[in-house]
Order: sequence, then C-alpha cells, then structure tokens
Amino acid sequence: QVQLVESGGGLVQAGDSLRLSCAASGRTETDYGMGWFRQTPGKEREFVAAISWSGGNTYYADAAKGRFTISRDNAKNTVVLQMSNLTPEDTAVYYCAASVALAWPVSPYEYEYWGHGTQVTVSS
Repeated sequence: QVQLVESGGGLVQAGDSLRLSCAASGRTETDYGMGWFRQTPGKEREFVAAISWSGGNTYYADAAKGRFTISRDNAKNTVVLQMSNLTPEDTAVYYCAASVALAWPVSPYEYEYWGHGTQVTVSS
C-alpha cells in the first residue's frame, strides 16, 4: 500500500503561481510512476501531468503545457507540480496518484493509489 498526501493548494489570483506537493509513504520501494489529476464538481477527473519513476519521461495535458512543470525527488518520496500563470479555469481539486506501470499516463484507471486532493481556487 502507498499513501499519498497532497499539499500546497489555496486561493490565488489569476496570473499567480502555485506549487503543489505530493508526499508518498508506505511501500515506496516500488517504482511508481506519478500523476496529477484535477476535478471540478459534475465533471470527470482530468489528467494534468505525469512523470515516470526515473523522472526521464514527463507527460502533460494540453492545458498544462508551457505553464505547469512536474518533477520528483525519489530520495524524499515527493512529487511536485509547479503551476504558473494560473487562470480561473484551473480551479479544481487536484489529486496526486501513483501507478506501477504508467503504461497510459492520461487515464485515471492506470493509477492504483490516490491522495485525497487539495483545493486550488483561482480568482479573476
């Protein structure tokens, strides 16, 4: 089992930056790919970004490209989503997720473990 805890969410203004962190604990010796998803009420969970265990491969949704950066520190068992130039459309609950295979990073069904999420609210 892997436990994931997100932090760093909050209320910001349009154009601001925000840094989300995901701390993993438990069976972290397994090589997990990690992803970030977001969800708003009434909508399906949406892929944001993902990173392979080694950090050598990263994946981004079109909405995140050029504004968000995903990174990881395996020694600290953390994954970071650095978000910049935020817009109100980025308002959502952001979830961290872990995948053993990461064969299809954009699909939430690829991920075995999920955090409880952190709220990001961007005001105009």
